[in-house]
Amino acid sequence: MSNILNSLPRESLTERLDRLPFTRRHRSLLAGSGVGWALDAFDVGLISFVIAQLSVTWKADAASLSWVAAAGFAGMAVGAALGGILADKLGRKQVFVLTLLLYGVATGASALAWSVGILLLLRFIVGLGLGAELPVVATLVSEFAPRRIRGRVVVLLEGFWAIGWLGAAVVGYLVIPASPDGWRLALLIGMLPAVWAVFVRLRMPESVRFLQSKGRHAEAESIVVQFEASAGIVSDVSGAVGAVDPTQGSLHAVVPEQRSRLADLFSGEWRRRSILIWLVWFLVNFSYYGAFIWLPTLLVGAGFPLVKSFEFTLIITLAQLPGYAASAYLVEKWGRRITLSTFLIGSAVSAVAFGFGAVNGSEAQIIGFGMLLSFFNLGAWGALYAITPELYPTRLRGSGTGAAAGFGRIASIAAPLLVPPLLGLGGPILLFVVFGIVFVLAAGVAFALPELGGKKLPE
Repeated sequence: MSNILNSLPRESLTERLDRLPFTRRHRSLLAGSGVGWALDAFDVGLISFVIAQLSVTWKADAASLSWVAAAGFAGMAVGAALGGILADKLGRKQVFVLTLLLYGVATGASALAWSVGILLLLRFIVGLGLGAELPVVATLVSEFAPRRIRGRVVVLLEGFWAIGWLGAAVVGYLVIPASPDGWRLALLIGMLPAVWAVFVRLRMPESVRFLQSKGRHAEAESIVVQFEASAGIVSDVSGAVGAVDPTQGSLHAVVPEQRSRLADLFSGEWRRRSILIWLVWFLVNFSYYGAFIWLPTLLVGAGFPLVKSFEFTLIITLAQLPGYAASAYLVEKWGRRITLSTFLIGSAVSAVAFGFGAVNGSEAQIIGFGMLLSFFNLGAWGALYAITPELYPTRLRGSGTGAAAGFGRIASIAAPLLVPPLLGLGGPILLFVVFGIVFVLAAGVAFALPELGGKKLPE
């Protein structure tokens, strides 16, 4: 009998999750993860406004301030890689909470900085928490989302980034210009994630796939039953490992604990996927952070007053919301690969148009092309976060997503540092033409990725 049981499919719990409708429990998970995601975006977006004010109040030069941005991204690179590894060892939920606390407290401490050097150090610590949190949450939500709408749910999660960045733009516009120390108050507001972490810890479930991979079958069963109950499904199960579920006709199989190594990302069938997705992450990070971290400062350099540049940035940020909405629809309609490539091509065209508009255009052209860049670029981010966790099995999903994000952060370190010399060589036109070329390269690499929409996550 035991041989028969062991020969049956091992994925009954995940199959039951995959065929559920989108329930109240899914909405709660998405909202809880999404608010944390929005607070991350708030922190990252806020530093662009802080840099713009410090260039005026501290009289700091662009090169010094570029290192402040780069330090945060250096922390994100390290944090993303470590966070993914820890998520595969300790659990998605635990790492999510710890990272929220780390970067929330460090952001508040940044408000007390008295020099560029101290701010640089604190931004590195902020980056550690921020970098670890994003891929871990994307992995968690991907593992719970029903299969037929998994991509759409992950893009909706990424859509909270627009809400957070918009919040940063509002604070940047209303709070930072109000006084020379407005940036300090803005960073204190960034401590909110530390408070949110306590709430998250009490309410969020751990990944069923992670629990199964660690042999914690009773906990995994309990969570699945809760999600089924939310859909009005009553499961008649004994709770014993290996028991047949009469209502589902499947087996609660014994899944041995699976150990992962980072080197496994480049073994067998995962090698090609890892190389391609790492390249896409690198190229997208380079153009996105190179453009948007410096956007308020670039507008100030173009002759606009500080408040006016913040106002333009706020309006441009609004276009992120429809960009995510379009991407959320298209990832299931067109597929992940086509959606990602299309939005990256749109980003390339918009970047070049914005570069020419920033030099020769009217205010309407600057805002219009900036909104197009925002629309396409953030839609691409949504599709990228949807496709990345789908590429790897459970034992490597956190590590694979985190490693790709961590490698991408290397580009986000380099981009802010390269902006000042590129501006010196050819102004905004050269800068945004470079960004456009990089977006085109990213689109080409993205098109070579496998299409996994609607398919079961690899186990």
